[in-house]
Amino acid sequence: MFEIFKSEKSGEFYFRLKAKNGQVILSSQGYASKPGCVNGIESVKKNAGNDGQYERKEAANGKFHFNLLAANKQIIGSSQMYASKASMENGIESVKTNAPEAEVKDLTVEA
Repeated sequence: MFEIFKSEKSGEFYFRLKAKNGQVILSSQGYASKPGCVNGIESVKKNAGNDGQYERKEAANGKFHFNLLAANKQIIGSSQMYASKASMENGIESVKTNAPEAEVKDLTVEA
């Protein structure tokens, strides 16, 4: 499930993609507007299935993470840090599985 939320500090909109177990598997950068954030989610849904759109990285501390890139090579989402390359690959598979059909929950709308 995608969740849209707004930063109290910056006023920017963000999204995060959660796996079925509730773990956050992909987070966005800040967007100035909610429509921009929604477009980011659509871009994730469109690009998630394409393995070539994942930028796999190793941090200086030996942990692993990835970015999901749009067709223009802009980063549309980033993962958390993983202890191993294998767990990072599992994270990528989880994004591929969950993102295309994920529903969107807007947490900025008053209940």
